[in-house]
Amino acid sequence: MAAPAAPRPSVLFVTDLAYEARGRRYCDEDIFLTSRLRESFDVALCHPRDAAALLDGFDAVVVRNSGPVLHYQEAYDAFRTRARESGTRVYNSLDGRGDMAGKQYLVDLSRAGFPVIPTVDRAADLGLLSRSDGYVVKPKLGADSVGLRFTEEPELPEDADGTLLVQPRIDFRYEVSFYFVDHDFQYALHAPHPDRRWVLEPYAASSEDLDFARRFVEWNSLAHGIQRVDACRTPEGDLLLVELEDLNPYLSLDRVTDEVREAFVTRMSASLRELLA
Repeated sequence: MAAPAAPRPSVLFVTDLAYEARGRRYCDEDIFLTSRLRESFDVALCHPRDAAALLDGFDAVVVRNSGPVLHYQEAYDAFRTRARESGTRVYNSLDGRGDMAGKQYLVDLSRAGFPVIPTVDRAADLGLLSRSDGYVVKPKLGADSVGLRFTEEPELPEDADGTLLVQPRIDFRYEVSFYFVDHDFQYALHAPHPDRRWVLEPYAASSEDLDFARRFVEWNSLAHGIQRVDACRTPEGDLLLVELEDLNPYLSLDRVTDEVREAFVTRMSASLRELLA
């Protein structure tokens, strides 16, 4: 008599299917991903506000298009605490140093001389910023442009208390994003029109482009998961980091070829299996 088949790993897939993002269909992407992950895992979906209460019943928790954390910060903090206490495997793992931990990394990388849009978070450092036609002020815990505002001069409120960032507005030719599973590059997309951030097209990344992106992936401490390195191309041809998204990066899978999309799902499934092993 044949031995019974081993039970399949169970995955709690955290997503907000009702979240409306400008220029993106979060729900479509996660419906597609869960339909494919079900080929290898038992998958259940839940809203981010419910994740802490449900995670004990699963082998792993996958956090995907769950929307900006600041909309449910208390629930997210409770989820992280509960996951760490219980030893639950979380994907992305909770050790990232990018957006997962807020945007302090932009200040740290700027001070360390990395190719990043110059960023400061203290009034005493505003003079370090280059002269610009305008400046961007945004919260360290912001996302999807929530709380972002533009100013003519670099400024920080007296009570900012290290909670805000200031950057010069950068003149750029286009934005480009590099997508990784763990440390493995998957594909790149760019927005050829600066005023249409999410109208993306496939981008043939050069070896220099990948060296740039991998520098930030290697700097990050993320053990398992998906990372998106967002950059802008200056008029001089240089790349500058805009964001290192390692919490729940939107993947724009509807903008890649079927072959690239299939390769991504295969690599993500393998990464999940490695996490569970």
